[in-house]
Amino acid sequence: MSYISLQTNHPEKYPYDLKIAHFYGDLMNTYGDNGNVLLLKYVAEKLGAACAFEIVSLGDSFKMSDFDLVFWGGGQDFEQQVISEDLQNVLPGLKEYVEAGKPMLAICGGYQFLGQYYIDAAGNKIPGTGILGHVTKNLGDDRFIGDIEIRNEEFGETYYGFENHSGITYLSENEKPLGRVVYGGGNNPDDDTEGLHYKNTFGTYFHGPILSRNPRLAYRIVRIALEQKYPSVQFPAFDELFRDLESEQITDIKRKIETN
Repeated sequence: MSYISLQTNHPEKYPYDLKIAHFYGDLMNTYGDNGNVLLLKYVAEKLGAACAFEIVSLGDSFKMSDFDLVFWGGGQDFEQQVISEDLQNVLPGLKEYVEAGKPMLAICGGYQFLGQYYIDAAGNKIPGTGILGHVTKNLGDDRFIGDIEIRNEEFGETYYGFENHSGITYLSENEKPLGRVVYGGGNNPDDDTEGLHYKNTFGTYFHGPILSRNPRLAYRIVRIALEQKYPSVQFPAFDELFRDLESEQITDIKRKIETN
C-alpha cells in the first residue's frame, strides 16, 4: 500500500502544491539518493508549493493523473530483481506519464529500469519497463567510480557529481544524453555520454545526491511540474531565489580541487 513518507509542514500556507511519487523508495535509496527528495522539497517550497511524497512500491499501481512529479532512486541487485517482478503493476500508468512529458528524475537503478533490460553483476538479464529504448550491460569486475563532470549544451549547464556503477548503458536513437562527459566514466566506455533526457524524463548515474550539487537541475525539474499544473502562473527565475545554492555548490567544487 502506498503511503506518504514526507510532506510540507502547514501546507495551507502555500499557494500551490505538488504531489510527488517516490518509486520503490523503501527499497531503492542507496548512496544518499534520499537527499534528492529533500532538495526537490526545498526548491518546491521556495517556489511556493507544498509537497507530499508518496512511496509507490511492491503491489501498488500508478495513475498518471495522481502525481505531478516522479523520483526513482538507485538500488542493489537483489532489491532490483525483486522489483523487476513487480513492474507490471506500475507500467501502464508510468508509460503514459513519460510519454505525456511529465517530469521525472531517475537515478542509477531507476534509470536502468526505464530501459529494455540490464545485466547484473552475476550475468543475469533483468527486464526493465521497456518504456525507453536504452539497454544496460555490465563491466564485470570493473566499475566506474569517482567524480564526474558533464556539459549539457542544450541547457547551457554543467553538472557535477559522483558515480559508482558497474552497469554500462547505451542509449537508443530517440534518447538524448543528459550531458557529454568532460571527465569521468559516464554511461559507458565508448561514446562520452552520461544519463538520458527524453521529453521531461531525466536519468543519470550521478549519486551524492545529484540535486544538492546541481540546484539548476532541481529547479528545472520542479518548475516543469509547476508550470504544467499552473500554466497561468509566472514563477520566479532561478537567479531570483537560488543564487546562494549555486555559490555553495561552486565553493564545494573548488574545495575538492584544492584538496586533490
